[in-house]
Amino acid sequence: MRIYIFSITKNLEASSLMQEKILFGTYTKKTSKGIYEAILDTDKKALIEPTLVAEIGNPTYLTTSKANKLYSVDKHGSEGGVVVFDNATRPATKLSEHIIDAAPAYVAVDEDRQLLYAGYYHTGVVEVLKIDGDKLTLTDSVTNVGSGPRPEQGSAHVHFTNLTPDNRLVVVDLGSDKVDVYDVSAEGKLSLVSTYVTAAGFGPRHIRFSPDGKHAYLLGELSSLMSVLEYDATSGSFKLVETVSTKPADWTEHNGTAAIRITKDGKFIYASNRGHNSIVVFAVSEDGAKAEQIQLISTEGEFPRDFALNATEAFLVVANQDTDNVSLFERDATTGKLTLLQKDFAIPEGVRVHFEG
Repeated sequence: MRIYIFSITKNLEASSLMQEKILFGTYTKKTSKGIYEAILDTDKKALIEPTLVAEIGNPTYLTTSKANKLYSVDKHGSEGGVVVFDNATRPATKLSEHIIDAAPAYVAVDEDRQLLYAGYYHTGVVEVLKIDGDKLTLTDSVTNVGSGPRPEQGSAHVHFTNLTPDNRLVVVDLGSDKVDVYDVSAEGKLSLVSTYVTAAGFGPRHIRFSPDGKHAYLLGELSSLMSVLEYDATSGSFKLVETVSTKPADWTEHNGTAAIRITKDGKFIYASNRGHNSIVVFAVSEDGAKAEQIQLISTEGEFPRDFALNATEAFLVVANQDTDNVSLFERDATTGKLTLLQKDFAIPEGVRVHFEG
């Protein structure tokens, strides 16, 4: 009897490992109702069971915590902010909200200090919020200033607020062509450490770090470029190493990059192109200082904003905002290249892809 029960338990564990849950943030301008969830069946190599889990306005970015709270951007009318959900319930149960006069573009959880960072594109504001049970309390904020030469750079536009490998806060500002690094106190107070200024019109959007923390890869939305930077943990500062293109050399139509990811081994970088509608793959040199474009593959849809690798990095899921479809790719761990598996999975106005857990 014990052997029989053990076998069932092992089968259940294996089944759960083959099914990974994904949350999709969306715009709600057309048919979307809010946040959706789906399952990646890694055995069948397919996305299945799309379900609406929270009705909310324009949840364009979201994340989850180890406590299984779901933190999502929210916008209704002229107001916006961050909403906290219990992610253990379905539909997700709303617990609290932090609503002001704008909706952020990015939210990130600091588990060690129990803080939430929010970056506001339209106002250029960075907020630090204390996670107090189910509630969020503002502990500090910074308002960026500045502009750039492109039409989209009339003012500061914060697009990324997340942690460096050494637990500082890095803030990427598309409008002013700047990347700021802050020390963060246990109480959630910010102290500016350094500012890196890109080439004019670069339009920095997102940044990722190498596993050893010695390099960072900065994605330029407006320029369709990616810069390789050295990161000095002692001074908290960046130094430019090289800049490479994310699109084909002969592409002359509009393009704007969106998301960037790096594999756990640091060997490959992926970024999305909106316009060319592709995922670009870079191979990274052993020292992390060079990136070579090795693949450009269609996302089989229009305007791919966000994408994500699953836990084993064997699969990549990308949401195509304008064609309301999600595509699934298989990833070769040796070459880093992608192969299309599925392209007709329906998620309306998808802009954020987040694997739970």
